[in-house]
Amino acid sequence: MLKPLLKTTGLALLLASLLAGCNSNSSSPGDSSTAEKDDNSPVTFSYYMFSSGKKDTLASETTIGKELQNQTGVDWKMEYLVGDSATKAGVMIASGDYPDVIASSGEMSKLLDAGAYIPLDDLIEKYGPNIKKVYGPYFDKMRNPEDGKIYALPYTANQGEYSGSPNVGGGAFWIQRSVLKEFNYPKITTLDEYFDLIEDYKEKHPTVDGAETIGFVSLAGVANNFFTLQNPAMHLAGYPNDGGVMVDMNTHVARTVAGTEEQKRWIKKLNEINAKGLLDPESFTMNKDQYLAKLTSGRVLGYFNYAWQIGDASKNLLAAGIDEKRYAPLPIVFDKSIKDQYVDPPGFVNNYATGITVNAKDPERIIKYFDNLLKEENQILTQWGIKDQTYSVDEKGRFYYANDEQRKIHDDVELGRKFGFTYFSNDWPRYGGESTLSDGNAFSPGNQPEVVASTYTEGDKKFLDAYGIKTFSELFNKPEDRPWFPAWSIALEQGSPEQLFTTKSDDLQRKYLPEMIIGAPSNFDKIWNDYMTEFNKLDKAGYEKKITEVVQNRVAGKW
Repeated sequence: MLKPLLKTTGLALLLASLLAGCNSNSSSPGDSSTAEKDDNSPVTFSYYMFSSGKKDTLASETTIGKELQNQTGVDWKMEYLVGDSATKAGVMIASGDYPDVIASSGEMSKLLDAGAYIPLDDLIEKYGPNIKKVYGPYFDKMRNPEDGKIYALPYTANQGEYSGSPNVGGGAFWIQRSVLKEFNYPKITTLDEYFDLIEDYKEKHPTVDGAETIGFVSLAGVANNFFTLQNPAMHLAGYPNDGGVMVDMNTHVARTVAGTEEQKRWIKKLNEINAKGLLDPESFTMNKDQYLAKLTSGRVLGYFNYAWQIGDASKNLLAAGIDEKRYAPLPIVFDKSIKDQYVDPPGFVNNYATGITVNAKDPERIIKYFDNLLKEENQILTQWGIKDQTYSVDEKGRFYYANDEQRKIHDDVELGRKFGFTYFSNDWPRYGGESTLSDGNAFSPGNQPEVVASTYTEGDKKFLDAYGIKTFSELFNKPEDRPWFPAWSIALEQGSPEQLFTTKSDDLQRKYLPEMIIGAPSNFDKIWNDYMTEFNKLDKAGYEKKITEVVQNRVAGKW
């Protein structure tokens, strides 16, 4: 149950800030110097991101953050998730110790129910012309169903025409290019073909620089990344990432991935490759930094993940300049009759978003910062940077990288952090990643054809030529329209039967799936049956009924 009533201390602070705002604007129209001074006086707010893999920092220590500070006087103490997100959210809620702003990721529903966020409707109406311009078409999808108010600004508000990525930014089965080169770039589409190729290569090349070659690795040991072990089953069966369900295209009926024959087939395959010594035994114990280090080492032949999860490893491999040790994305499915759907269709996610908390010192100042951030020139700043420094514009007005120095600031991990691309590319109020700017350029450099063509290395070109394609995304089928997408954005009420089902289901999978994978093949069916005995005690039918209801409502235009 949503608790929109503000805590007493938060309310007092909010009222105080509103009164202060009224006082500062009480001067005569001809005397605005005081208000202008107050609006741009130095202030630092706290901003917590429920995303990991980034270093805590002050926004002003980056080029982008400094420029935005110059415009507004606002700086941010940015802090990122370390450890388990549910635990962190629980500690915040129990203590009531919230930062000024929280980017929720998967913890939005829990934070909303705890009354952590303030409603933004009045602030947007008074101070948010750019917010209304960007999010206006999505307001009905953003409103909380219990009170009709807007509590947070999502990251997926696409603008202009939909701009798909020439490269693969989502999920895939990745394979080291040396494996494909070794066997003259074969076309492989099935899971069996994928692992057979890895096995053959590992037999021929058992070591890399004196260390044992790793056939396949998973990031299943990190709680927040366990989905990288759960999700392949749906992709292998021909579905996009809808979270824990697969939705029938005709009936729009949802069924869980957990406990299905699709999941059993995927996990049993991992059990088989583990028995052959192809699976890295540290897949269930290492942290994300160790995982990325392995991908960068050149020892790993294959893995499943989403491109945004392994960005630093990809950039480090690119910087190393050894194309054969980089990875290529493949749309692997169970059988050749299955049409892959790895590429996400256009969608809207309303519960991965940024909101102002009840403890915020100055909500007015914060919403004004967000509104300023959503000016198109500042959205260009956060994605492209500074003209003639990190990108150039040709005679036709098209954005591109004119030289290696410009490209390197985007691609190099440390330079990207220093400039601010690493910090401002997500977790803020922003255009959706598939947006097109008003002049026709892509919002994201990764979606700009001129940029993509210029960033391809000789190894990239050799790979693309071998498969007769011009971009990596051409290996994948185009997405089918799914007006409910993504189902993982469906908010479940905390403590509801459906929410408890997801928690208990995930707990069972974390317990049993690794046990099935690393156990003896002769024991697989017994462990699977033990798993299903426990799983069948859960209210799977109730969960599927709820998700189906929301999916069908969305299809009917009811968000």
